[in-house]
Amino acid sequence: MADSREPPPFEETHGDAESEDIFKSAVESQPKEELSRNGIDDLMSGGGEEVSLDDDTPAAQPAQSKLEFRTPEEEFNKSSPVATSPPAEMKISDAPQPQPRKTANKSSEEQEDTFLNISVSDPQKIGDGMGAYVVYKVHTKTNLPYYKKKGFSVSRRFSDFLGLHGKLVEKHLHLGRIVPPAPEKDMIGMTKIKMSKDETISSAEFVEKRRIALERYLNRTAEHPVLRMDPDFREFLEMEVDLPKAKSTSALSGAGVMRLFNRVGDSVNKMTFKMDESDPVLITNPQYAIQWFEEKQHQIENLDQQLGSAHKCRILGGPSQRHSSSYSKNIKQNFFSLAELALNTGAFAKSAAMLGNCEEHTALSRALSQLSEVEEKIEQLQSQQAGQDFFLLAELLKDYIALIGAVKDVFHQRVKVYQTWQHAQQVLTKKREQKAKLELVGKTDKIPQAKEEVIEWEAKSERGQEEFENISKMIRKEVERFEKSRVHDFKVSIIKYMESLLETQQQLIKHWEAFLPEAKAIA
Repeated sequence: MADSREPPPFEETHGDAESEDIFKSAVESQPKEELSRNGIDDLMSGGGEEVSLDDDTPAAQPAQSKLEFRTPEEEFNKSSPVATSPPAEMKISDAPQPQPRKTANKSSEEQEDTFLNISVSDPQKIGDGMGAYVVYKVHTKTNLPYYKKKGFSVSRRFSDFLGLHGKLVEKHLHLGRIVPPAPEKDMIGMTKIKMSKDETISSAEFVEKRRIALERYLNRTAEHPVLRMDPDFREFLEMEVDLPKAKSTSALSGAGVMRLFNRVGDSVNKMTFKMDESDPVLITNPQYAIQWFEEKQHQIENLDQQLGSAHKCRILGGPSQRHSSSYSKNIKQNFFSLAELALNTGAFAKSAAMLGNCEEHTALSRALSQLSEVEEKIEQLQSQQAGQDFFLLAELLKDYIALIGAVKDVFHQRVKVYQTWQHAQQVLTKKREQKAKLELVGKTDKIPQAKEEVIEWEAKSERGQEEFENISKMIRKEVERFEKSRVHDFKVSIIKYMESLLETQQQLIKHWEAFLPEAKAIA
C-alpha cells in the first residue's frame, strides 16, 4: 500500500506503490430515457469488476526550509474534524466530512490505527482594503509514519490552497489520477470582505462556507493514498513558515490569462476530437478495455446531468435566486425554501406578540404570547434545518459536480495521450516510406539518417503506446475509487440529513404539545 511506506520527509526515492484493492464499480449502465429529473435515483447503485495495478509514484522531495511545528490547541475527533462555531445568525450544522476508508490488504487493527484528519478553523482577516486577505488555521492529526509529528498546525491563506491544487494537478493529472478540485474563487464575495470594515452577517456566512469547503477539500485529498504522500501536500500541512505566494492563482495575472486560454483550447479540443474507440488497435488489445471506457463516460455524463438538476432543485428555492431563470419558475411551485419559511415564521411570531399585548382578554392574551414564543422556537428550528439542507445536500451535490469535472479531465487527458501516440505512428509511417524510397533509388548517403529517424520515431511510438496503456489502467483504478467514495459520502450525508429531519420534527411536536393546554385554557 502507498500509505504503508515510511519514506523520510521530503526525500526523493523511487519505487512502486501497491494500489488498494477497492475497485468495485458503484454505477450500473442505464439508458438516458430512464433517468429521473431530480437526479438522485441511481446514486446508490453498485456492481463492477476487480482491477489490480501497480503505482509508480515518486516519493517526497527534500525540503529547503527548516520545519517548525506546534501542537493544535484543540484536539479533534478521529472521524470528524473540529469545526469552528458559526456566528449566531447562521444556524447551520457541521458539514459531513469524508470518512476514513479501510484498505483491503491490511489487518483490521492496522486499518483502525491509520488515520489522517485535517480541520480548518479560526478565519482571520489580515489588512484593510483591496490588499486584505483571510488566513485560516489548518490543524492536522495523524499517525502516518511519513509525517514528522502526530499533531501540528499551520496558517494558510486561500491562495495557498489554490497553489497546492495547481501543483498536484501539474504532477498527477497527466498520469491519470483524479485530483480533487479546490473551492472556486468568488471575486464578488471576497471583494465585500475586503471593503467592509465591520463583520456583517453576509460576510460571516461567506467566510464560514469557504472554511467548510476548504476543510472538505483537504480531507478529500488526504483520502487518496498517493496524494497524501505528495511532498507538496505534506509541506502544505507541516511547514509552519508562510509558503511562497502563489502568483498564478490570480485571475488577472498573466498566468491566469494563459490558464483561461488553455481552458478554451481544451474545450475546443474536447468538442472537435473524439477518440475512435472502434480503432482496430484498441479493439484487438484487451488491456485498453474500450467497452469499459465507453460505459463509464456515458455514466459520468448522465451522473453530471442528474446531479446538476438535483443541485438546481436545492438552491433555486432561496429568496435571492428563485426568480433568476425561467427554470426557477417551475421550481417555485414545488419547492418552498426553508430559509424563507423561517423568515415568515419569525414575522408571524412578532405579529402574534404584538396582538397579545393589545388583547384585553387575559386568557387569550396569554395564549397569544405563548404562541409567539412557540413560533420563535419554530423559526430557530427551521433556520437550523435550512442549514442542514444547504450543507448536507446542496454543498455535497455542488462538490460532486466539481469532482465529476475532475473525472472528465482525466478522460480528456487519456484522449490527449492517444493523440500523441497516433501522431507518432503517423510520422513513423512516413519515415519508413521515405526510407524505402531512398533504398529504391539507391541514395546511400541519406539512408543512414533515414534509419536513425525511423528508430527515433519507433521509440516515440512505443513510448506513446506505453503511456496510453498506463493512463488507461490508472484511470480505471481512479474511477473505481471515485465511485466507492461517492457511494460512501452520499450514504453518510443522506442518513445524517434524515436524522436531522426526524429530530426537527420531534422537537416541533414537543413545542406544539406544550402549547396545546394553554390554547384549551382559553375560556
